[in-house]
Amino acid sequence: MVSKTADVVVITGASSGIGRATAHEFAERGVRLVLAARDPEGLDAVVAECTERGCNAVAKITDVSDETQVQALVDRAVAQFGRIDVWVGAASVYAFGSVEQLPREVFRQLVETNFFGQVYGVRAVLPHMRRVGSGTIILIGSVYSKTTAPYVSAYVASKFATFGFAQSLMHELRRTGISLCMVLPATIDTPIHQHAANATGQVVKPIPPIASPLRVARAIVRLSNRPQPVTVVGSVQGSLIWLQQLAPGTYSRVITAMWHWLGLRGGSVPMSPGTVFEPDPASNQLTGGWRSPLARAGFALGAVAAVALAVGRRRRA
Repeated sequence: MVSKTADVVVITGASSGIGRATAHEFAERGVRLVLAARDPEGLDAVVAECTERGCNAVAKITDVSDETQVQALVDRAVAQFGRIDVWVGAASVYAFGSVEQLPREVFRQLVETNFFGQVYGVRAVLPHMRRVGSGTIILIGSVYSKTTAPYVSAYVASKFATFGFAQSLMHELRRTGISLCMVLPATIDTPIHQHAANATGQVVKPIPPIASPLRVARAIVRLSNRPQPVTVVGSVQGSLIWLQQLAPGTYSRVITAMWHWLGLRGGSVPMSPGTVFEPDPASNQLTGGWRSPLARAGFALGAVAAVALAVGRRRRA
């Protein structure tokens, strides 16, 4: 058990990536889990994995962009276990494409999931936490909650909005006994890139360095015991937050070069909505397979080349 006050944990986005890893970490500590995602097959698999680790876990199919479904998730958790001690908002979708390229409906649905899904969760769970005067809400943002990049404007906008929402809510929760935490992961080895909508016309790959989802999951478990307002997971990319603030011109050159050298890999790829509207059960896994030794070596060489290119352009300017 994590702690007496972290006995009932609800996790959205639990069928893959960070959400799945977090479910495993909590399960090993004997908590009671309510796991939510859109994919019933993936949820059943995670429930089985958590049960094998010795915890009581139940599933609730939930699309967090639907406020009615989020409220039903909270009602199920309270009916099943009597309370909610920790809420982990890990559901998220991704999309690549310039502002002109990305279809309007994809942009809107991404924001509905990544931002409004977090708002719906908070609004549904807060009355129960206020009733008992305790609880911890952990929202998963991104380093893109504090930085920017080309070709991911919809995702960045959703994560900035979530960060601002959380910061405002923290003021409202002072002296209530309820803690609100934001986790800002860097690039994590999850299937989110395989799941992403893609309107670039090119093959898209993650920007290194790429961290394990277990690092994020363990940070989330720690926060359930010792809440902190903001936790960044991934120190290298986390440092880009300060670079953008202190030297925005240099940051723009570096991040643009990294995307052109590492993120967009050429090819001819048709427009795909990815999992923005519907889940893909076949690809719902713990990791995305981006941390193999060969992949990591290639990413590292590409990152060095991108930074060198950006610095060289600055010197010639």
